[in-house]
Amino acid sequence: MIRKAVIPAAGFGTRLLPASKSQPKEMLPIVDTPTIQYVVEEAVAAGITDILMIIGKGKRAIEEHFYRNFELELELEEKGKEKELEELKRISNLANIHFVWQKELNGLGDAISYARDHVGNEPFAVLLGDTLVQSNSGESVTKQMIDVYERYNESVVALEEVDRDKVSRYGVMDGKVIDKNIYLVENFVEKPDPEDAPSNLVIAGRYVLTPEIFDCIGRTKPGKNNEIQLTDAMELLLKERAMYGLRFEGRRYDLGNRLDFLKTNIEFALMRDDLKEGMEEFIKELAAKM
Repeated sequence: MIRKAVIPAAGFGTRLLPASKSQPKEMLPIVDTPTIQYVVEEAVAAGITDILMIIGKGKRAIEEHFYRNFELELELEEKGKEKELEELKRISNLANIHFVWQKELNGLGDAISYARDHVGNEPFAVLLGDTLVQSNSGESVTKQMIDVYERYNESVVALEEVDRDKVSRYGVMDGKVIDKNIYLVENFVEKPDPEDAPSNLVIAGRYVLTPEIFDCIGRTKPGKNNEIQLTDAMELLLKERAMYGLRFEGRRYDLGNRLDFLKTNIEFALMRDDLKEGMEEFIKELAAKM
């Protein structure tokens, strides 16, 4: 049973400067909700309410977002803003959220290593704090991955199918399909040229990992950018245990660059009943002017 989730959120977010200079990239809003709140809600939808966030310098706003603000709640209550008050209380009660600081930004693998004491000897989920995923089925991707873990009792990685000319941006899975959208992983290839890629299935920012990953991280040498890469540690784990990939049907939103961030805001606005009509009208007006 997966009871705990780890959300790495320590990176600087340099691709979104200057907005991310004093504001954590994970707190940048998609419409009116911080990115990281969507991530937490995905974990909660999967039945996980014990969450550890790995943060760093300049990330205090994340802590404050999930803590109660009694002064603000009192002001909303006095002004009769019951809807806003209930939403703030809901956010504060989403989960039991803990925080630990990554002392130096030494890569995703290093960030995950800070969860060892909290996780203990249990399997756990990892959800990247700047990546949103939506499933077509309505069941969260993390929940689907937990189901796969419970079937095989081995680590699981979320896979997204992308155009082959884009595989050089990602870690690519090499493996074989064993049941519909489930794959037995044989290897990972980091950012290959399209002609050398073993597939067009890429790692999509969601993992369920067994605790053996911590020993593998400890044995992992610095790789790209002289950092401890989680993918490298997973390759070590693959030599010792089986690993599975879940190709989910849905959409991943990588919010690490300006264009995708803007596109995501538009798409999420169009999903909202209170914004859809106005946004569609605006898009039509804008298109007419182009």
